[in-house]
Amino acid sequence: MIKLAMEIRTLAIFIPFGIVFFYTGIIINLIQATCFLIIRPVSKNLFRTINEAVADNLWLLIVWVLDWWSGFKVQLYTDMETYRLIGKEHAFLMPNHMCDTDILMMWLLAQRFGCLRSALMVVKKSSKYLPIYGWAIWFFGFVFLDRSWEKDEQKLKSSFQELQDFPRPFWLTMFVEGTRMTPVKLLEAQEFAASRGLPVPRHVLIPRTKGFVAAVKYMRSFVPAVYDITVAVPKGHAVPSLLSICNRQPSEVKIHIKRYSMKELPESDASIAQWCRDRFVEKDAMLEKFQAEGRFGDQKIPDAGRSLKSLLVCITCTCTTYFGIYKFCKMFSLLSTWKGNGILAAGLAMAVLFLHILFEYTKLPQRSLVAAETNEKKKN
Repeated sequence: MIKLAMEIRTLAIFIPFGIVFFYTGIIINLIQATCFLIIRPVSKNLFRTINEAVADNLWLLIVWVLDWWSGFKVQLYTDMETYRLIGKEHAFLMPNHMCDTDILMMWLLAQRFGCLRSALMVVKKSSKYLPIYGWAIWFFGFVFLDRSWEKDEQKLKSSFQELQDFPRPFWLTMFVEGTRMTPVKLLEAQEFAASRGLPVPRHVLIPRTKGFVAAVKYMRSFVPAVYDITVAVPKGHAVPSLLSICNRQPSEVKIHIKRYSMKELPESDASIAQWCRDRFVEKDAMLEKFQAEGRFGDQKIPDAGRSLKSLLVCITCTCTTYFGIYKFCKMFSLLSTWKGNGILAAGLAMAVLFLHILFEYTKLPQRSLVAAETNEKKKN
């Protein structure tokens, strides 16, 4: 009941922007679909250029929610050599999968380094069926996995090879753990590691290396770097969720980036897989140390500040959306008839349903919630 009350409260305060995102997203989806059918068969690069420019507005609305609505704070740690290269080269990103908002964090990071228009990700197949968001990332070129290697192997190969002629520096993010961290998943990973004589993780899951190996094999000729990204939440801060961000609950994360040259990685499949597992052992140790010290070891990079472009896009989309609704109401006299009021109510209900679908999709499974509550009681 408490969680339901929180969702209702969140919907109530977030719905004015939810309407903007929903109807702006529909227009963007329609433009993407039109370009996909008409322009892409003629010129893939022209389609990419138009699609990136159009979808950028949707991603900037998400950045606005993080930056301006929720006050989401990100602190970056890395060495200066890596910092100078970020955003200026193709890169394969390998973050730990901490929560449902990791994708949003990667977009925020991409925006800070000028890569928002070329920030691609490997995600689960069900994501593409989400209204607005899912359709947008499908047209944008995200890679969708069935989580079955027999189905995914060829799909990954062709998707990676299509990036060879990408016209600007891109980021491709893969959450190699395969699923986000939950108490149940962590316990399963610990039991698996203990049974195989592997290092037992405390803060990450054991990576599923087949996708990582494929990425290195098929992209090492044109992607110069792997960014090993570690995301952590400081003590005293809750792990962010889509619901908490939309509810304006303060959140803060700290992100560490370590760059590896693709040339440093081994050649054989088995060695590449072991290299990936070794990075997650290091990542787990780094997170353990972070829990004690509250910071990462490398240099703290000053934040560039909230995105003014996202604010401008949000203001523009808000004014356009509500002016369009006003003109639509006036043109068809919707406020003066019961039928018109019904149409407006249906439009509002669609936006509310859209937000509800997103909230439900990002919730943890019930058994994970029960396990989390049990662990919390044990700690207390």
